[in-house]
This record gives sequence, C-alpha cells and structure tokens, in this order.
Amino acid sequence: MLVIFDLDGTLLNTLDDLAAAGNYVLANHGFPIHPVEAYKQFVGNGIRKLVERAVPQKVLENIDLESLFQEFMAYYSAHKMDKTMPYNGIIKLLEWLQNKGIKLAVASNKAHEAMEPLMQHYFPTIRFDVVLGHKPGANPKPSPDMVLEIMKKTRETNETTLYVGDSNVDMLTAANARLTKIGVLWGFRSRDELVDAGADYLLQQPNISDFEDIMCQFGNLSL
Repeated sequence: MLVIFDLDGTLLNTLDDLAAAGNYVLANHGFPIHPVEAYKQFVGNGIRKLVERAVPQKVLENIDLESLFQEFMAYYSAHKMDKTMPYNGIIKLLEWLQNKGIKLAVASNKAHEAMEPLMQHYFPTIRFDVVLGHKPGANPKPSPDMVLEIMKKTRETNETTLYVGDSNVDMLTAANARLTKIGVLWGFRSRDELVDAGADYLLQQPNISDFEDIMCQFGNLSL
C-alpha cells in the first residue's frame, strides 16, 4: 500500500517562509506587500503562479515574471527553513505508517531542487520511497503525471494508493489519477473548498486513530 502526501500545507507549514520570500520580492520592486494569510490563496500551483498572483495584476503585462521568480527562489532557498515546521502530529503519523510497512511518497508543486533539503531536515526518521517536486518542462499538479510516476516507481495501483492534500489542486490531482482523496483541514485551504473539489474523506487533525479509520474503510484493512 502507498500513501502520497502533498508537502506545503499538508506535511509542512511553509506559509511564513513563502510569504517572506514573496514580500521580499514585492518590496524590492516597490509593490505593496501582502499579509501572511493572503498567501494561503497564492500557493498550490507552484512558485511561478504564486509570484504571478502576488504581483499587482495591473502591472503583469509590463514585468518580467521569470526574473521575479528567480529572485524569489534565491531568497527562498536561503530562508526556507527560517520558520517552516512540520504540523503537530505529522511525524508520529508518518512513523506509524512506516512501521506498518506502508510506502510513503511526496508529490509537490514546489520546485524539485528545494524538496530534498527540506525532507532531510524535517523528516530524518522517515524513509520516503519517492519525493517529487515540480521540474522545468513537466506538468504541475493537478496534472496526474507526478502521481502516476510515483505509482509506477513503487509498483502500486489505484486500488492500493491514497492521496492526501490540503487544497482543491490536490483533490483534482487525485481525481485525475483516479485515487481516493483525503483532504486535510489543518492546511492552507477551507473545508468548503475540499468538499467542493470532491474529497472522499476529511481529516481534522493528523492523528493516528482517524487515519487508521480511513484506511480501514478504504481497503477493509486490519492494521
């Protein structure tokens, strides 16, 4: 069995560091900055889309978004661990799944080069089978490509794979890959968004008993 997790808003609370990088770029160019909470609506489709959403829409046609993206990435690479932390209970949940022999993977629209340092730093006790971020030229979520690649590498099927995420992008990704969708309520988006996007299950907190209940319903498993 395989459980695929989103990263930002699901395993890690990265919002403060993403907002700091975004506001750094905006301030550098004389644009208004945003409150941290506003970045909950900017994330989910990759950093390029985050930058595009953060910039004043009236100037979009007259600026070089690629240079702003590179500026964002340079700042974020140096500060991505300033305030980022795993959500309470996440590491215990991952360790429990790992001890049950369940394969673990991560699929994120975060730039692939930023992934490995974060995983090694925050999850040193977890052996993820596959960790994938967005690579240049690849289709980002909600394309199912990343998820399908993970399933191929782990030799798992739709019937043996669960997908866990915090946004409509995640629910659509899982739907496009024909996977069971678990929406988490501790992340960046709302219950209504997850329900509207077709979440099969909702998790209020990352506790073991609730996740075990979902897994038993999913596969009639005795864990």
